[in-house]
Amino acid sequence: MAPSRRLSLLGPSSRAETRRIADILRKETIGGALLLIAAVAALVFANSPWSEAYAGLRSATIGPAEWHLDLSLAKWASDGLLAIFFFVAGLELKREFVAGDLRDPRRAVVPVAAAVGGVIVPALLYLLVNSLMDGEVRGWATPTATDIAFALAVLAVVGRRLPAALRTFLLTLAVVDDLLAIVIIAVFYTSHLSVLPLLAALVPLGVFTVLVQRRVRSWWLLLPLAAVTWGLVHASGVHTTVAGVLLGFAVPVLRSEKAGGPEAGPGLAEHFEHRFRPISAGVAVPLFAFLSAGVPLGGLGGVTNLLADPVSLGVVVGLVVGKPLGIMAATWLTARFTRADIDEGLAWVDVGGLAILSGIGFTVSLLVGELAFGLGTARDAQVKLAVLTGSLVAALLATVVLRLRDRAYRRLAEAEAEAEADADAGTGTGTEAGTDADGFAAGSTFTK
Repeated sequence: MAPSRRLSLLGPSSRAETRRIADILRKETIGGALLLIAAVAALVFANSPWSEAYAGLRSATIGPAEWHLDLSLAKWASDGLLAIFFFVAGLELKREFVAGDLRDPRRAVVPVAAAVGGVIVPALLYLLVNSLMDGEVRGWATPTATDIAFALAVLAVVGRRLPAALRTFLLTLAVVDDLLAIVIIAVFYTSHLSVLPLLAALVPLGVFTVLVQRRVRSWWLLLPLAAVTWGLVHASGVHTTVAGVLLGFAVPVLRSEKAGGPEAGPGLAEHFEHRFRPISAGVAVPLFAFLSAGVPLGGLGGVTNLLADPVSLGVVVGLVVGKPLGIMAATWLTARFTRADIDEGLAWVDVGGLAILSGIGFTVSLLVGELAFGLGTARDAQVKLAVLTGSLVAALLATVVLRLRDRAYRRLAEAEAEAEADADAGTGTGTEAGTDADGFAAGSTFTK
């Protein structure tokens, strides 16, 4: 009897899943560029002669006071715009585990374990630093989240020849990471809880769920229900991004049997994802970045004294050291205890590069910092500076590693093409190295 094939870590995705992931990566990469522009613009305005105008814009209050929705623009960004971001994250997570490649538990265990490790270890390092330096422990969750838009934007620039399995791994890890962040926000950063509005939110959420389960797409029905759900969750004291995730989870992934079943085409979740991902990546998240990332670089001693502050040091260490250490340890332990092998054509240094890249924590890290220390406080400004610094360091380190691996894959591809050309010389059957429609290298299996 032939020996059974051992489980492969980070194996190639199906063709349909690869096309879908490529579409998501393209949109998130564009969103990452817009996010970077917005963050830089915020920093420029906050450290320019127009800093007072920028601060006035962030603190400008709009909304109906009788409904307790007279919020500042900065608060609307964190409570309103990020609800759209997490709605898309909820759609994507449900899509992955219902109809994506991760519906197979053997494939899901690696990115899920990596995401868990990438949350636990940064939090522990933050707590260790602040315990040793008598700092504040309430910001422990700040360095636990990966910013998918920034990370994918860096990967698109420096790692276009890396195997598609790595991009899928990063995307799935970040989505699970977002879900864990939402759980942390709901459990640990709910300062007060009003039960009655929270129970009342179940009514519009239930009606929304019934309608989408019946495949209703009418925006004039669904958007008001979503808005009422959001408003009631906001009134309950639970952060409104939780409402976004719950609404995303309510949307069905597969098509109904009357419409032909799962093989008949994209379901309602994918339809909503196509509609809302450009809004999330191109509008909601960049606006949040513009209204949140503007921090005076000279505040609290500025960058020069950053490492002397235990909270700031804990955030930087968590992002730069904790994220890659947690992801790599969890991935290695998964391989160890499942007796799995990393997929042929990949090396552990590739996973290490992505683990370092996952230390880019921006959107959710800024949000958690605001929830932990208070929006607009001096400590909040210092945490934002630490998040920016840690993310920049992680991006630069990952760029070095992934750029070297990208060159290695290019040399291997060139050597493989030359060998095929020599073997097929004179036969007219030579093959060409191809790329997919999105410019990513096709056929990424190389021998190490």
